[in-house]
Amino acid sequence: MNTPQDREKAHQMVAAGAKLVDVRTPNEFAAGHLDGAVNIPLQELPKRFQEIGSPSTAVVLYCAKGPRSAMAEQFLRQQGFAEVHNLGGMGAW
Repeated sequence: MNTPQDREKAHQMVAAGAKLVDVRTPNEFAAGHLDGAVNIPLQELPKRFQEIGSPSTAVVLYCAKGPRSAMAEQFLRQQGFAEVHNLGGMGAW
């Protein structure tokens, strides 16, 4: 993960309307986040994933280093989301 191709794909998806989701804690999000991102912390995702939209919604996920966004990707795929891209850590943007 975090190859130049991953970064480019994430940028293209967001430019095309994908939802950019930060799965870090509210405190981490408040300390700085990517423009346009919504904060749905990983531990709240099972209760809040409907906020992303229907499973046909394209989603780009990120966290601080990658593990939480990888878990979020797996969860969303289990909920039927097909177009999910794990950017990994926020620094990859």
